[in-house]
Amino acid sequence: MSKPLYAANPSVWRMHPFGTFVAWLLVLAGAYVGVTGDIPYVSDLLAGVQLPAWLDLRYVGYLLAAWGLLQLIGWWISARFDHLEIGEQALVWTHGFLNKQYTETNMASVRTVRVKQSLLQRLLNAGDLVIYTTGDDPELTIKGLPRPGDIRVLIKQQSGGD
Repeated sequence: MSKPLYAANPSVWRMHPFGTFVAWLLVLAGAYVGVTGDIPYVSDLLAGVQLPAWLDLRYVGYLLAAWGLLQLIGWWISARFDHLEIGEQALVWTHGFLNKQYTETNMASVRTVRVKQSLLQRLLNAGDLVIYTTGDDPELTIKGLPRPGDIRVLIKQQSGGD
């Protein structure tokens, strides 16, 4: 492939904005409970309840923090193994970790580039890119890319459509 004009991976927090927020809250709340052994407002309710000796509230905190971290790490790894590269002659989309999938599209064959954005994606300047070459079905659909409008303009310039 020729010299890359653009290279990007999908953005985790732009693909999962609410999920990322909730996962970070789980990590922070879990760390607090794990360190202090106290769950605000809930510990007072549990004061009169006899808990088993093996059940320490710190374990609940560790579990919450681990759950949030595992979710964030999973999303991050998934995004790192998806990669879009745009060159002068071709567009290459690489997807997957153990099973790799490469999709290379010649710029001259790109017919239509569509950008899909929800309201939240518009606020976060992210979106989904859909590329059509021939026929009615898209050749390539890429979710969660940053600055999809800029990518669309670059592809159209390289394909001679602009």
